Amino acid sequence: MANRGMSDEVLNCVMPYIDDPKDRDAVSLVCRRWYDLDALTRKHITIALCYTTSPDRLRRRFPHLESLRLKGKPRAAMFNLIMEDWGGYVTPWVKEIAEYFDCLKVLHFRRMIVKDSDLELLAKARGRVLLVLKLDKCSGFSTDGLLHVGRSCRNLRTLFLEESQIVDKDGEWLHELALNNTVLETLNFYMTELAKVRFEDLELIARNCQSLISMKISDYEVLDLVGFFRAASALEEFAGGSFSEQPENYSAVTFPRRLCCLGLNYMGKNEMPIMFPFASLLKKLDLLYCLLDTEDHCLLIQKCPNLEVLEARNVIGDRGLEVLAQSCKKLRRLRIERGEDEQEMEDEEGVVSQRGLMALARGCLEIEYVAIYVSDITNAALECIGTHSKNLCDFRLVLLEREERITDLPLDNGVRALLRGCQKLRRFALYLRSGGLTDVGLSYIGQYSPNVRWMLLGYVGESDAGLLAFSRGCPSLQKLEMRGCCFSERALAFAVMQLTSLRYLWVQGYRASETGRDLLGMARPFWNIELIPSRGVIIDAPDGDGEAVVIEHPAHILAYYSLAGPRTDFPSTVIPLEPASCPCRTV
Repeated sequence: MANRGMSDEVLNCVMPYIDDPKDRDAVSLVCRRWYDLDALTRKHITIALCYTTSPDRLRRRFPHLESLRLKGKPRAAMFNLIMEDWGGYVTPWVKEIAEYFDCLKVLHFRRMIVKDSDLELLAKARGRVLLVLKLDKCSGFSTDGLLHVGRSCRNLRTLFLEESQIVDKDGEWLHELALNNTVLETLNFYMTELAKVRFEDLELIARNCQSLISMKISDYEVLDLVGFFRAASALEEFAGGSFSEQPENYSAVTFPRRLCCLGLNYMGKNEMPIMFPFASLLKKLDLLYCLLDTEDHCLLIQKCPNLEVLEARNVIGDRGLEVLAQSCKKLRRLRIERGEDEQEMEDEEGVVSQRGLMALARGCLEIEYVAIYVSDITNAALECIGTHSKNLCDFRLVLLEREERITDLPLDNGVRALLRGCQKLRRFALYLRSGGLTDVGLSYIGQYSPNVRWMLLGYVGESDAGLLAFSRGCPSLQKLEMRGCCFSERALAFAVMQLTSLRYLWVQGYRASETGRDLLGMARPFWNIELIPSRGVIIDAPDGDGEAVVIEHPAHILAYYSLAGPRTDFPSTVIPLEPASCPCRTV
């Protein structure tokens, strides 16, 4: 009988080639021997919510991890829908990492609360071996914590701080990094408040780190970076900067010859020509914070035939998308954000609608990712995407409230055609308005999303019947987020029990009861349910002169699988729901 199984020698040879987490999970279920071998050889883990397990459980299960990605607050925190003190603290994880994870080289915290003391402990305990440190949309720390990183993490290849809320005390952290590191490849403090850095330290990093290929910084005068660009000969990506001098002065700026990914903040029409000499080499272009109108977008995009990734605001307009479809046949990723809320960044001509979407689908056949805000939409546009965008893996559409009348609602048939045509789709978001999708359309989403693992739905469906029909499908759905729902607690609970692969649910805006009692219909072992009651949020007047207004935030539900049991760091604004009748968890 022993000879029928795979030998340890063969298994040891095969296991390193199994990288996909789902394949690894399947392997670990075969038998105890395979489970143990997976535990010893697993190199990377992603934990989608830090409360689904505990640091000591992770250490016991995978003692030789080399890479860890850990997420904290729900995704809604990025849109200020979750309170800052909701949770997601890295402290217990850092303590475990510092004491036990001797092999850990790559660490990525996302949407978590990090303290300076956490960074100090991490730098002292793991600074010599840490190669990658990403603090991604994190908060709670200052440049004092980064100072420890700069001094102790001398082998760091990547330091990523993008969109983190960091208290800027001084620029000594960057000076220490520049003095102590000679192997840095990526430095990113884009979209942060770190303004006290010195351009001399950026130049020193460029001279000392010959392998530097990516630099993304905060708003910093581009003319002060001339020396940095001259020294950074291997640089392939740059983002940030600002323009505050006369346009003719920027003729002195010369970018590194290998640069192929670029995003220049606050670049206007007059500064745009500095990009023209190398525009044909660009593969990635970030125009989110440029001061360009629709025609400027069209002119620039025409000069970028090799573009694979574009990020812009909806000022690009349908005409800009048509130019994109004609000029950029290699485009794989497109992100179009809303722009009308940003002062000085609105163009009345910049409206994205079904016209631009249809041009994009017909012209950019390699497209894999689309995230877009539209002012108008039709079933025909969604059908066109389903017909042409066969490589689409991630599609996200938000219908703005800008137009009083939408050309073609509901979108039932268009959504069905898109889902049926885009068989590779794994992530799907549809945020509409009342009447945008009927119960029938919601049932189509369930029926034609066999491979979708993450979904965001906003203002869809008409009644509980639509949600129940939806929940009979989606066999692969693991994470579901919903806003602006008309569904009852009872229907939500029933849908959760129907969705067999579901591991995470977040809902804001539903038919909430006083107690949330009907939500207990989804209670089961290892399933945590948290309720955030409706609350008033004070919003300052946009111009700063008027009176602040109170906005009512509807109640939230957060429910998720956890091997660690209910968490213990609830703030007063979060109510855990756990009936006495629910079977006890085994930790």
